[in-house]
Amino acid sequence: MTAQTLTRLRQLKLGGMAVALEAQLEQIGTYEGLSFIERLSLLADHEHLMREQRKQERLISQAGLKLKASIQEIDYQHPRNLQRAQVAQLAQGGWINRGQNLLVTGPCGSGKTYLACALGHSACQQGYSTRYYRLSRLMLVLTQAKADGSYHKLLGQLAKIQLLIIDDWGLEPLKPAHRNDLMEIMDDRHGQTSTLIISQLPTDQWYASIGDNTLADAILDRLMHNAHRLLLKGESMRKTRGKLTEDEHPM
Repeated sequence: MTAQTLTRLRQLKLGGMAVALEAQLEQIGTYEGLSFIERLSLLADHEHLMREQRKQERLISQAGLKLKASIQEIDYQHPRNLQRAQVAQLAQGGWINRGQNLLVTGPCGSGKTYLACALGHSACQQGYSTRYYRLSRLMLVLTQAKADGSYHKLLGQLAKIQLLIIDDWGLEPLKPAHRNDLMEIMDDRHGQTSTLIISQLPTDQWYASIGDNTLADAILDRLMHNAHRLLLKGESMRKTRGKLTEDEHPM
């Protein structure tokens, strides 16, 4: 009967309950004093926990984050205008729930991408669907989708992603078709889902980087009006750490 029950639980995709039941059977002394409903509650709790863990793992895998980053490992010692309290508040994810945006700017090497990936990882852990793209790669994916007829389907998918992270904003000139693509994306997402932009350019230079006055107005209006901002400063962390390594290990 026990073997049949375990098999049936797994057939019903209740693997967490099956694992928990096996633990109860192996540790009879631990659970024998509990009522039926108490033991059943423990089985249900374990099933829920395992499903949440699998969901987090799936979201993290689908996010395609460039870096394996975590909020706990963010460096606050390096002087770059990054406040622990501000990051902690953003990590709670309330801004994502409200469909607000986040703009992270600063010089090369200031840790923008790591910070964004850490926030993305935290969002996945809280159950938010997340995707990371470099802007040039996103534009390439959209161009390919136009060629194979899946463009509108892809736009629909992008609109539903709860946190879309776009890196290297303003790094390369935009083609006219790409401006239109960005307009479609921002219009679909406006007020509904959150976009995190990473850029070396300060926000007051984004208008010129888009290259078309009318579309720049429309895109930036949707992107900036409800956005949180993080302006990182200071010397490149890569350069600083490189100097430390040389000092610690002289040739």
